[in-house]
Formats: sequence, structure tokens, C-alpha cells
Amino acid sequence: MDVTIRGAGVFGLSCAWALARRGARVRVIDPAGVGAGASGGIVGALAPHVPEQWNDKKAFQLDSLLMAEDWWAAVAEIGGGDPGYARTGRLQPIADNAALERAEARGVEARTLWRGAATWEVIKAPADWPPGGGRVIHDTLSARIHPARACDALARAIRALGGSIDTDAPERGPVLHATGWQGLAEMRDDRGRPAGAPIKGQAVLLDLDRRDAPQLYVDGLHVVPHGDGTTAIGSTSEREFDHDHTDVLAEDLLERARAALPVLTGAPVLRRWAGLRPRARSRAPLMGTWPGRPGNFIANGGFKIGFGMAPKVAETMADLILEGTDRIPEAFRTDTLAPRRG
Repeated sequence: MDVTIRGAGVFGLSCAWALARRGARVRVIDPAGVGAGASGGIVGALAPHVPEQWNDKKAFQLDSLLMAEDWWAAVAEIGGGDPGYARTGRLQPIADNAALERAEARGVEARTLWRGAATWEVIKAPADWPPGGGRVIHDTLSARIHPARACDALARAIRALGGSIDTDAPERGPVLHATGWQGLAEMRDDRGRPAGAPIKGQAVLLDLDRRDAPQLYVDGLHVVPHGDGTTAIGSTSEREFDHDHTDVLAEDLLERARAALPVLTGAPVLRRWAGLRPRARSRAPLMGTWPGRPGNFIANGGFKIGFGMAPKVAETMADLILEGTDRIPEAFRTDTLAPRRG
């Protein structure tokens, strides 16, 4: 089967990879190129939702995080690129006794909800990562990935399997739309509202080599040591903004991170990044057929969890497109979208 994918962000590329592995001839089309939007970022925190108040979104994310190691390893093996994946875990400082009680209760829940595949526990803080003297949550489910390099690795793997990635080309076969915030803004639900909107995020990349350390979640920020000897800090969530370029909030973000983690002080800034991330109205990825448009499909709305969700999103969409098998959770469905006109 020929399949066309519009959008070369993580959802589009991941779906193309899953389809190509099953024998489809895939063509990815994106005028801006590979990872040109939010997927070309620098943070790459693959972190789970807290293990409580379980729902379809959390269960879907768990499955995706658990399959990620083998999935990204296959991408690297076939294409020769390095996505920067490593399941290094995460530490979160505990602020007070109330937070400690919540953390311990969630640890009990994790034993069941995470099916023994990962742990969530309270431990003593390491000496300087984060500063010692207190308790921290340690989960072994969190992983890291280098977003831009992961997109490049996917593109290499797709081409290795005979797929193409073009800035413009005719469509062939079913069409999957993974077009980021622009696509969400153009889609309307049955009440005439946009299916989603862009949320601006900013991040900073430091020249600090902690590649063997777990990622941290401190003061609402992700601190992610990458395998290339850099450390990323992010990110902001801005619903109102004048432009999508980096501005003063990146410096504020860096100051907050240094205050919480003094070891970051003095590390040179390599890059400041800003981008617009696609958030669906439901806050869950939007997946399925495009109502009123036979042969067209949608996978969009990754927002902050797109890379963590990508393996499961990709395999689920491949099931739907190639086999007609629908395993999409109710909260993710496109049923409320209005048929596209024209």
C-alpha cells in the first residue's frame, strides 16, 4: 500500500516508520522539512504522568514508554542515526510532609498500575543532583531522548526502508495528517471550535556533561542530561505570546533552574530555543479517521508528551490504516471533528 504522511514532526515520522516497517510505501511531505517545528526542540523528557486517578491517557502513555526502548533501538539499527534515547529515570525533590505522603501513596499505586515494569519510590537525595539533605521521588520509568536527533534518526530509518521525505510531492494512497498546531487550528469540532491551539515553549541548552545522571523535575522544570554531554532545561508554557521566537522568559527559566540546582551555575549556554507546540482541546493526542473525508487520517496534538506517546501512536495508526483495526482510546478520538469542506 502507498501511504502519504503530511508533517515531518515526531508524530508524522513515527507513523511513517511504523507503516514502512510493515511494508507500506511511505511518502512524507513537509514544506519546512524534518523536525522544523516543535519536534526539533532540545528538552526530550519522556516522563510519565503520576500513578493515580488512572485513565485511558495514562494507560496509553505507560504502554508507549514501556515499548520505547526496543522501538527506538530498531530505528537506530535500521537507519544508523542516534535518537539519544536512554531510560535513565528521574528524581523529584519533595517539598514538605504533605508532598511526602502523596509521593509514598503514589508509590503504592505504581506497584499495581505500572504492572511491575517500573518503580516509583522515595529515596534520600544524592549529594549534588539535586542538592542532598532531603527526600526525592525516584521513578525508573522516565527516559530521555534528543528531539532533533530523534527526528533525524527516524528520517534515516524511513529512507533506509525505501520511503521518501519531500517538501512537496503528489499524494498517493491514504493520507495521514500530522501537521502540528497549524493543522489543529484549521480543524473544527462539531461546535465550530478549533480542534486545538499552539502553546509556546522555551528552553535552554547548557554545556554541562551529566550524561549518566537521571533527569530532574525541580520547581516545575525538566532538567535533562543528554548523552552528548549537554543538559537541557525546559520549558515554559505560554498561551499568549507576540511571536514564537526566544525572549526574556528563557533567561528567567535559567535563573529558576540555577536557584534550584546550583551545579548549573557557570555552565555556558549553548542555545536558547523556542517553538509552538500543538495542544488539542482534549489535552490528549487526536487520532483516527477524518470525519467526512474517506481515506484521510489524523494524528496530532502531542503537546508536551508527543515523543513519549509517539511509539504507541505510530503503531496504533498503522493498525488502523493498514488493517482497519481501531484501538484508539475514547478520549483520543476524532469523532467530534466536523467534516472538512472543500
